Amino acid sequence: MARLTDKQKKFIDEYLIDLNATQAAIRAGYSQKNAFKIGSELLQKTTVQKHMHKCMKDREKRTEITQDKVLNELAAIGFANIADYLEVKDDAVKVFNTTDIPKEKLRAVVEIKQTKDGISIKIHDKVKALEDIAKHLGMFVDKVEHTGNIGVGTKKLEDFF
Repeated sequence: MARLTDKQKKFIDEYLIDLNATQAAIRAGYSQKNAFKIGSELLQKTTVQKHMHKCMKDREKRTEITQDKVLNELAAIGFANIADYLEVKDDAVKVFNTTDIPKEKLRAVVEIKQTKDGISIKIHDKVKALEDIAKHLGMFVDKVEHTGNIGVGTKKLEDFF
């Protein structure tokens, strides 16, 4: 692997904290005035990308936090079903004992508390979890790039149909 400067290594360490290239460049000691440009340029360098990928893999091993673990946690939240926690029968709500609910189902629960009106169960934001899963899977496209020439200027719009 090609050698990196100390500043580039520091940039990578700082970038992995918050994934903000401009702030990472500043914290690594690059000029604040040019930090946006420098951060962007560093992210495009093959040597920086390779080293960053290696650092991310090392961190994954060290922390045992993998993409699969994160996706599984998001899935537990995104696919949570209120029927796993309670039952409505004859206009009465029966809340299940937490010992009777599988641990993987309890991961979606933020809070269980007794209120003056009964027991309250709060589940993590399902929509946010599903959006994060969908983004990871590439289901949502934020912007579309068009390349090439469609011949505008020499033809009329109706010529295309």
